[in-house]
Amino acid sequence: MTNAEGSTPVSGSAMDASTEAFVSHRNLLFTVAYEMLGSAADAEDVLQETWLRWVGVDLGEVRDERAYLVRITTRQALNRLRTLTRRKETYVGPWLPEPMLTSPDVAEDVELADSLSTALMVVLETLSPTERAVFVLREVFDTGYDEIAAAVDKSPAAVRQIAHRARAHVDARRPRQAVSARETRAALASMQHAVETGDLRRLLDVLAPDVVYMGDGGGLRQAARRPIVGADKVVRMLVGGFAKTRATVTTEPTTVNGSPALVFRLNGELDGVLTVRVEQGRVTGAYYVRNPEKLTRVESEIALSRR
Repeated sequence: MTNAEGSTPVSGSAMDASTEAFVSHRNLLFTVAYEMLGSAADAEDVLQETWLRWVGVDLGEVRDERAYLVRITTRQALNRLRTLTRRKETYVGPWLPEPMLTSPDVAEDVELADSLSTALMVVLETLSPTERAVFVLREVFDTGYDEIAAAVDKSPAAVRQIAHRARAHVDARRPRQAVSARETRAALASMQHAVETGDLRRLLDVLAPDVVYMGDGGGLRQAARRPIVGADKVVRMLVGGFAKTRATVTTEPTTVNGSPALVFRLNGELDGVLTVRVEQGRVTGAYYVRNPEKLTRVESEIALSRR
């Protein structure tokens, strides 16, 4: 068996040790890649690339397998993120992260759930690739500055500056107060009732006056090409849009990315996933993913981990 470059043979025992180390950290590595990319499909590709490089590593020279694997994953994710950034420039309409059905333990890890929320990941889209990598590694995974520096090929001093800048940028755009899952579920329940019954007043009551709605159809499903701002406009779009389909609309609560969400079905067929940002009991951001290419991971749980 050869390594990723096809040169150095890898013994069976070394392969077993490499496999064991990789598998034991796989959930962590996937989470790192997804946090950086917002795409489960691309995160899976990054893990494949990480594995190809990992099997060529001499484990005898590795002092910390976890740190080494995170470093490889980060570098591969950075390469992929730069490609994604160019791809998003031609994406049809707003680009939203790919929703994933997650297990209860993800929701119980409040910091992880917050970092995975659509609202925060939309903010992370406004960072440069390096800023995003540094922010994710430092704020989500509590990685040391020296380790981050090795992963992003910067000096520790530069990483500290980047981390400070990225944190300030994110803090200025994220909700000021943490919101419980219970509050989010209550807001979604009101939206669920309003959409299914056409109760416009109840929907208006739960939406903040300056609520922002973003829909992601990716050019494959009809969706607003630009964010819609204002409660009245969002109500007309949501209720009117489903009414135009003349289909039977059903919704069901679920948990995606560690947070409460709603799955929408038209005549029993999966149509999309709605997540929200709630502040002071009202919805200030609503995010609806309809792109079918991003709906392949909302019906079976994905394992995620910060450790």
